[in-house]
Amino acid sequence: MSARKRVSARKRASAPKPRRATAAKAFALRPVGFIRSTLTERKGAPRQGSEGAPDAWLEIEPWAADALFRIKAGDELIVITWLHQGRRDVFKVYPRNDPRHRLHGVFATRSPDRPNPLGLHPVTVRRRAGLRLRIGPIEAIDGTPVVDVKSVL
Repeated sequence: MSARKRVSARKRASAPKPRRATAAKAFALRPVGFIRSTLTERKGAPRQGSEGAPDAWLEIEPWAADALFRIKAGDELIVITWLHQGRRDVFKVYPRNDPRHRLHGVFATRSPDRPNPLGLHPVTVRRRAGLRLRIGPIEAIDGTPVVDVKSVL
């Protein structure tokens, strides 16, 4: 190996790793809770909460209990879910699953099928019972993991 090639190989070996690789290693989600709903199948669920979705329970995991501090009935929240039945290999869809619409990239839709299937659900807290929040309306199906909850500004 020539001296030039050895220097080039050393530079590559000592170069810092790209930020994407470092960020991906540190990136992890864990559910803060789960939705308990009368909706049990994706097929029968409304597409949006405002389209006839029921109220449901959000059961917070015990390790996240302190995050409920000052949450009360009447609060408006955004519940962020992991749409666990969403397909992650879909990049284009017909909006509202209607082929009469033009094909769109999933980033231009609210489709549950997307590379990272996060759901955003604006809800109102109806009642609080310990680590359980009665919220609604919410179109998430029973067992949907909740990855975060944020207050509406």
